[in-house]
Amino acid sequence: MPQHRYTTLISTENLATRLATPGVTTLIFDCRFDLADTSAGAAAYDAAHIPGAQYLDIDRDLSGPKTGTNGRHPLPERDTLARRLAQRGLSRGVQVVAYDAQGGMFAARLWWLLRWLGHEEVALLDGGLQAWQAAGQPLDNAIPAITPGTFTPSQPLSISIDVYGVQQQMNATACRMLDARAPDRYRGENETIDPVAGHIPGARHRFFKDNLATDGRFKPAHTLRDELCAVLGDTAPERTILYCGSGVTACHNALAMEIAGLHGAVLYAGSWSEWVADPARPVATGAQP
Repeated sequence: MPQHRYTTLISTENLATRLATPGVTTLIFDCRFDLADTSAGAAAYDAAHIPGAQYLDIDRDLSGPKTGTNGRHPLPERDTLARRLAQRGLSRGVQVVAYDAQGGMFAARLWWLLRWLGHEEVALLDGGLQAWQAAGQPLDNAIPAITPGTFTPSQPLSISIDVYGVQQQMNATACRMLDARAPDRYRGENETIDPVAGHIPGARHRFFKDNLATDGRFKPAHTLRDELCAVLGDTAPERTILYCGSGVTACHNALAMEIAGLHGAVLYAGSWSEWVADPARPVATGAQP
């Protein structure tokens, strides 16, 4: 019987079933991270993680080299990332599950990156580590044995745009930018990470945490669709450019749009941290237009 393919979310129950089924391969990655303490995620993984999970670090594994002008979490080079994931066991068609303990804000980056590499069988563990533990599922601290895979990148399923593309598109009436940061950061009232406060002129706001219900799981697809369409208006999904502080939480909005059936949004990976690296680029403050 063919295995079910998960391409957006997977529940704790379905992941547990996969792990208990002989002959079913699931590659699990722990993406826990803390922007204020960059060693905290790895330490938490070492203490306890979902059995079989490997750790991927947002800075070291899921970002490329910083130049001082390309943002805090620039995209890694595609072939480099593909080789890294192949060394961790990835092959074409293998189901990948990503999780964290921060509502998916870091795991969604891996979801987006794998789609960018052309790998469709990747899903976020809905509710993250908290949901796994609440369901009474086990944790351990064993480091899994790894058999390298054969993955190579193919046609991207997710699309990125660079800062020059954003500058060309920002005044287009058919284009809409969507900022995933907290409301106060979007308005320019409380910037504690980047040197300049505010948002890209014309951008609308969708805080990534608004994609989640009170239990930490993603809202139903119809709810996400209604809420996102209310922000996007008549802008087509494929004309939507997603950004945040450094191209991480914008991937959460990309996942929410995919769940909602709003396909084709583009990620501005450099995001606000790259945008403000050049003082000549315009900045807006205040409430959503």
